[in-house]
Amino acid sequence: MISKALYKREMKGSIKLMVVICAVITMYVSIIISMYDPEMMKMLDSFVEVMPELMAAVGMKADAASLLGFMVSYLYGFILLIFPMIFCILRGNALIAKYVEKGSMVSLAAAPVKRCTIAATQMAVLVSDIVFLVVYSTVVELLCIANGLSGELEIAQLIWLNSGLLSLHLFIGGICFLGSCVFSDVKYSVAFGAGIPAFMYVLQMLANVGGKAEKIKYFTFFTLFDPEGILAGECSAAAGAAVRFAGAIVLYAAGIAVFDRKDLYL
Repeated sequence: MISKALYKREMKGSIKLMVVICAVITMYVSIIISMYDPEMMKMLDSFVEVMPELMAAVGMKADAASLLGFMVSYLYGFILLIFPMIFCILRGNALIAKYVEKGSMVSLAAAPVKRCTIAATQMAVLVSDIVFLVVYSTVVELLCIANGLSGELEIAQLIWLNSGLLSLHLFIGGICFLGSCVFSDVKYSVAFGAGIPAFMYVLQMLANVGGKAEKIKYFTFFTLFDPEGILAGECSAAAGAAVRFAGAIVLYAAGIAVFDRKDLYL
């Protein structure tokens, strides 16, 4: 159960940050998809050839054979990972830890609403925001593609791809939510909620470069998100998505359990 009044209030609190992130996603998605033509692809491929390690670090590869392959190379290695992750970090911290540090969570918890209901409501807000971001990104992609490239895309593959993306960001949101529930100080909540995903992404960048650093991929959960594997219909990619969804459920449940027993001494 959730508190409808609290849910509505917190969803309104997400609007400003959501607008900013959506605007950034719209800009990058529209620009990248508009570059899907022979001349622009040659220019982007030349950047990969000049700076192979840097481009590989953010998942960008040359010689994309299809529109979806092109999008995976230039959107799903950095843009659609980083900006929703930033949203998860900022919003996840604001939903619990920020209230506790300010002391306002005490009055909220004193209301005739169970603690687990408060935590479940805040979780529902974060999950709703993440789902909206991924759905919005999908719609923007489809609209940009429909403007002259409608014959270049299999919609079912894009939906499967973004389902995998959704599982990743729900997992990241779970980390941020758990950190917000565990720590009463915002600085520690941010250090946990932002530090772990950011560190994992840096490890993934190192692994993308290849060579001896490639083994680092076994130490970061970003490896479980395999866009190319999803497009190829690989079972391992589907298994990675299932693991992320299961992990997200565990993290959110743990966050609610911790908050339900938390000493709100403020």
